[in-house]
Amino acid sequence: MVRAVTVGLDGSRESLAAAEWGAREAELRKVPLRLVNVWPPDGVVPQSMADRAGQRHWAERVPRHAAEELRGRHPGLDVAADQLVGWPREVLPEAAAAAELLVLGSRGLSGVGRFLVGAVGQAVLAQTDRPVVFVRAPEHGHVPPDARGPVVLGLDTAADALLEFAFEEARRRGTGLWIVHAWRLPPYFGYGMPPDSSLNADLTASEAAKLEDGVRPWRKTYPGVEVTEDSKRGQTVDLLADVAHDQDAALVVVGRRIRRSSLGGRVGAVTYGVLHHVAAPVAVVSHA
Repeated sequence: MVRAVTVGLDGSRESLAAAEWGAREAELRKVPLRLVNVWPPDGVVPQSMADRAGQRHWAERVPRHAAEELRGRHPGLDVAADQLVGWPREVLPEAAAAAELLVLGSRGLSGVGRFLVGAVGQAVLAQTDRPVVFVRAPEHGHVPPDARGPVVLGLDTAADALLEFAFEEARRRGTGLWIVHAWRLPPYFGYGMPPDSSLNADLTASEAAKLEDGVRPWRKTYPGVEVTEDSKRGQTVDLLADVAHDQDAALVVVGRRIRRSSLGGRVGAVTYGVLHHVAAPVAVVSHA
């Protein structure tokens, strides 16, 4: 069975922007696009839905209307629109399991470059092992600009799933891959030790070599992808946000370690920070 690119659609500008981004991604992958709208179970009437019948009619129109618009902008793309019953934080992870990736909208906050991934988005991300992409709406309208910059990857450890996803995304777009590896000085530098320029230089060289070793096999697998390796001392979120902005990133890719516990999955501090501070679409790839 061919996996689709699946988009969670609620009619907001952010979700419509996610649908447009998902349509472009589906074209690149040569797979169908599936729009999913989630409706509360029968017998449940949220306070904001006094006229349940009217709201149901509106909700059914949202995916149909979005599908029609997308077919007009993307002739030849197979677009399906479904309405599922349940709660988004439960239904969307199930929809993602059968998809190549799940695309969700991200809401703007006050302040330049700050965006909000709501409670539902975080819950969905923590419960799925499939890649999830968060897309924000532009200032006007809901069709995001088609960025031509590189794919930017935040890399801590050389996880195969993360590297493969980033290299594939760069290859599909015919663009470069900019790999950001952030590192910090050892903790004892914070306890009054005097600066040591030679040690700092050694650490810089060591971290750069570590990055090069981890990426080398993937360079060979994807010889057509131009790679920039950027190993710097600093905070991962700050460095990724700066590179994504300066390079007009087409996509920012970060990883999320899969950790199972009785309390459910975790998003992770770095991933959480990137989702809130990077304006470009952000793909979160789960890995062991």
